[in-house]
Amino acid sequence: MEAPTLVVNPRGEGKAHAVARLRRPARILVVDDEAYVRSMIGATLERQGYDVQLATSGRDAMNMLERNAFDLVLTDIVMQERSGIALLERIHAQQPNLPVVMVTAIHDIRVAIDSMRLGAYDYLLKPFEREHLVSAVQRALDHRQALQENYNYQQSLEQMVRARTDMLRQAMEELEHSYDVTLEALGDALDLKDSETEGHSKRVTGYTIALARAMGIAAAEIKVIARGAFLHDIGKMAIPDEILRKPGTLSPEEREVMRDHCTHGYHMLRKIPFLSAAAEIVFSHHEHYDGRGYPSELRGSEIQIGSRIFAVADAFDAITSDRPYRRARNFDAAREEILRCCGTQFDPGVVEAFLKIPSDLWHELRSEITGQSKRFSTFPFPITPVPAAI
Repeated sequence: MEAPTLVVNPRGEGKAHAVARLRRPARILVVDDEAYVRSMIGATLERQGYDVQLATSGRDAMNMLERNAFDLVLTDIVMQERSGIALLERIHAQQPNLPVVMVTAIHDIRVAIDSMRLGAYDYLLKPFEREHLVSAVQRALDHRQALQENYNYQQSLEQMVRARTDMLRQAMEELEHSYDVTLEALGDALDLKDSETEGHSKRVTGYTIALARAMGIAAAEIKVIARGAFLHDIGKMAIPDEILRKPGTLSPEEREVMRDHCTHGYHMLRKIPFLSAAAEIVFSHHEHYDGRGYPSELRGSEIQIGSRIFAVADAFDAITSDRPYRRARNFDAAREEILRCCGTQFDPGVVEAFLKIPSDLWHELRSEITGQSKRFSTFPFPITPVPAAI
């Protein structure tokens, strides 16, 4: 009769090792302090083609188990040095998938029940027929093989799930990237319509990201804030050109129309799932900390933190950029103006974070965004201002 072989590899060995394990006969450890019984069991199993190792005691068995891998253990219950029950407990604790068959001359069903509760797979009562021994061993090895096949199945399933999860993550990242490329195109289209603020969307997005990171905002929330910052003026696409591009001062009625760009932008974005949160920032980016902003006159923490951060970044860029009606002011002047409006137009916490960033670092950030310089290594809040990489 050909000895059963194992078909799986629970230790995560390489393919070559797994094939080697497939070809070898099952290895069985026989533990008994009676030489005759030990030899009889060993000889019977060797004739069946098994690889059999003999141990004279529980201590001897543990030493062998530490040095070698076995597929099954048959152990006597009553031994002088260490009982089979103690050996069973050690094996079950260290190798729970290794089946143990108890061999005993004690005709007491309670002993057998106790050993099964402790993790034994089966038991044999002395004296036993050789057929009973072979049958018990075969059942135990079949059980181990089933456990190993299940383990392999679980490992294969987990690998498949991980692979599919990685594929899904990559697909989502590519989709998100395509979304942000589209957003950048929308921002560029707005810059073409409103040439007065050309490049403003990218600059203010970079400033907003820098401030958000300085305040310890989580990366996932920064993505939302950055998209809202980049698209903050998207509602101006709905403003008539004669008002949007009017070179002079707007009339009160025209100012009201211009203010509607917050609402227009919100309605453009709120039905797009990945922009619904950013739409809230678009809606409230002209609110003031003291409640005197528009469109809803929100106050303090009623205004989203992203909008409060954006408000400082937006004012900073407006002050330091050229406008048809005035020249750009320097960064120090912008810092003074933002500090002057702390607590009224701007959130004091955001202003505090803003003032902690030195002017030369703001200079370097602006240069990086506008492409005037590639010196960017000293900036302590690394960002990529282009929304396609946010």
